[in-house]
Order: sequence, then structure tokens, then C-alpha cells
Amino acid sequence: MKQELISALTELLPPGRVIVDGPEVDRLSKDFFWYSPVLEKLLKDKSAEVAVRPSSREEISTVISFACLNQIPMSVRGAGTGNYGQCIPLKGGILLDLGGMDRSIQITTQGTAICEPGVRLVAIEEAARAAGWELRCYPSTYVKASVGGFLAGGSGGIGSITYGALRDNETVRSITIMTMEASPREVKLTGNDLFKSLHAWGTTGIIVEVEIALGPKKDWAQIAVSFDDWDSCFTYCETMARDESFSKRLVTCFEWPIPSYFTPLLKWVSPGKALAFFEVADSELERFKGTVEKSGGSISLSVPYAPGRRRVQLSDYTWNHTTLWALKFDPSLTYLQLGFLPDKVRDQFKALKAKFGDEIIWHVEFVKSAGVVTPGSLPVVRFTNEARLQEMIDFCATIEVGVANPHINYLQGSGRWRPDDAKVTAKREFDPNGLLNPGKMLGLQSEAEMVAKKD
Repeated sequence: MKQELISALTELLPPGRVIVDGPEVDRLSKDFFWYSPVLEKLLKDKSAEVAVRPSSREEISTVISFACLNQIPMSVRGAGTGNYGQCIPLKGGILLDLGGMDRSIQITTQGTAICEPGVRLVAIEEAARAAGWELRCYPSTYVKASVGGFLAGGSGGIGSITYGALRDNETVRSITIMTMEASPREVKLTGNDLFKSLHAWGTTGIIVEVEIALGPKKDWAQIAVSFDDWDSCFTYCETMARDESFSKRLVTCFEWPIPSYFTPLLKWVSPGKALAFFEVADSELERFKGTVEKSGGSISLSVPYAPGRRRVQLSDYTWNHTTLWALKFDPSLTYLQLGFLPDKVRDQFKALKAKFGDEIIWHVEFVKSAGVVTPGSLPVVRFTNEARLQEMIDFCATIEVGVANPHINYLQGSGRWRPDDAKVTAKREFDPNGLLNPGKMLGLQSEAEMVAKKD
């Protein structure tokens, strides 16, 4: 069957589109799922049978029609920088690699970017800055990450301290998808309909074009500040995150020993001390440094903006890159994704530390949600076994700490599931036979399965 599948696709598509090399297909079938020891065990042997790299909507439509007519499952890959196995095929089939859909970037005079899904976020940032704009938010993987993959599998990142997550403030203006039907349709989603595809892991349609809002360009200075203890570090970061007089793109703080994992930065790290990273507007740098002096912190790095990537990029050590540096240091470490209540966060910190001690090491990213600055945490966790990890997750629920569980491989537990079931409705509407990334949305049956059950 695999050879028949390859032969049929090769006849349908131009030369070079069908990828049959086993190791390459396996590589394209994976993301950074190994951040989680749970997902590592679950997904390490999963792979597509064949990969296809289309370069046009027409070619995507051809592959969809073929898959639907032959009832072949299909998963979609952006750049493979996700952490939850979002793109990993659970049932083999075709892996649709959208990396070839990366040629078109249009920066509009209204301050939006219209792009093909495979365009790298760094390319959008460069094009936007040339026109006086910049990305509102982006992940720490933005050099490699694609815009389609970010919208399908991500949620926020650098810039979220000002603009919130992707779902906030109309940052995503439209997503155009192609339906998983024998005669594929193009559907442009806007407004509340965006949630049918936003953070849907490619289960409800294939993204073929996006429009995202940009922000006015600023030159961002970078500052690293050390503190004697975690409490003083967090308190200062919380104060600055809430201070509207400063323009900010990043507010991040780390409990020791996380700073020791950042080997390229060790000359700016003080042993035993907590560390905070900031990006603030160049024009506000000197005033910002004055607040550090009053806080008892010590500035170890302070550099004004430089174009491109000519200087150290502190953002390369934040968000999920923090976890990557921790894993490089000690492969037995992993992480969680936690949301705290702003008015109870210190009590929640204390409760978790009292229960688990140094099994949880704090890493906090400040974001703005519905106008409220909120501390979100991606703590480094010392992994012993799955039962202990689940105990941590269950305990969080008892103290009102939200968990977006990065150790599961289905959407309902990912932290972005809406109670209105918009994604379920979209799945029925746009993928009636359940062929897109099957197994990633729980409790669903395809129309064919339901008919068979009735018979």
C-alpha cells in the first residue's frame, strides 16, 4: 500500500514534491515532542508513510482530493517547532509539509501582514520593520517557526506583555483554510470564526493564507538584572510589567539554578542569584536603569537595539527556549505550563514550593490578558515518574492554578479549548471524514464511522 500511495502521488504532482526517503519522512513527522518524557515514550515511533511538499494551493487541493477519495489520513507540518507532538501523525498516511508555501509576504499600509503559511516569522519581522512595523508577538523559535504553524499550534510569546496572546486584540485578522473534502473549498475565517482554526493543531483545515496585525516599530534595548533572591526578582518584574509608563516587549524572571543553564550567557550570570530579562524601548533605557538601582537589583547586561541578530538575543532564552536550555543541561528535566491568579500568585507559589520543593523551579513570563497583567509560568520540573508529574498537575487544580498540560497529545487538555466547542463544529464542517490529524481531538467520530455504527 505504501508503494501504491507513493506512485499515485508522484503521478499527480510535479517532480520533487513527493518525499519518500525514510529518515527524511520520519524527521518531517516529528517536532520537539521530546521536551516531554511522557510524549517521548508515546510518540517516538509514530511517522507518516510519505511526505509531500506542495508549492501552490492547486497542489494542496490535489493532495487533499486524493486523500479524501482514498480515505487516507493526513497531518500538516509548519516548521516542526511545536512541543506537544501537534503535527506527529498517529495513523500514518500523508504528511503535508507547508515549508514550500513561503514566498508571499505583503505588508499593508494598514499595518497588517498577509502571508502564505510557510513564511518564517523572522522574515515577516524583517519585512515589517522595513515598512515601519513589527510583529506584535512571536515565539522564542521565531527564526525557524512558520506563521501558519504558530497560529495552528502556538499561543503567545515575546510581545505578549503588550499585545496579549494571539487570540487577543484582533492580532489575527483572518485565516484562510482549505477544507478536507474530495472537492476542497477555501474558507476565510474572521472574527469569532477564527477559533475554528486558531490553535487547532491542523485538525480543522489546512491553512493556506493568514493576515495578522502588526505593531508600530520600536527599537528594543535588552537588559539582564540579577537579584539576591526569587521574591525580590519576581516583585520587581511584576512592578515593571504593570508600569504602563514603559514600552515593553519582554518581562521574564528565573529562579536559580535556571540561569546556570544558559551557558552562552554565563559571563552575565551571578551564581546563586535570580535573574530577570527585559526588552524596553531604547528611548526609555536610562530611566529604566534608574528603577533597577532603586530596587536592589544589579544590571549585568544593558545594550541598545541592534538590527538583525548582531548582538546577544535574550529572547532566545525565554518562553519555551528556557526549557530547551534546561534539557541541554540535564535531559532528565522537563516543564509545565501554569497560569496564576494575579492577586493570589505569591500564595500559590508558596503552596507549590511547600508541596514539591526544588522539584519545581520558577520561570515566569508576564503577559497582558484582557488588559490585566498576568504571571504565566513555564517552570522547569525535575521528572521522576509520570505519577509524580500528575500529582503536581492535580495539586495545581486544588489551589486554582491553571494548567495547559504539555504532556498530552490532544487538544482538549492543551489550555486553548473553548467551551463553545467551535473546533468540534469546524471539524464536522470542514473534515467530515475525520482524516485531518486524527486522534488529536477527543470524542469525535467521522460521518462514515457514525453511519457504520447505525448500520
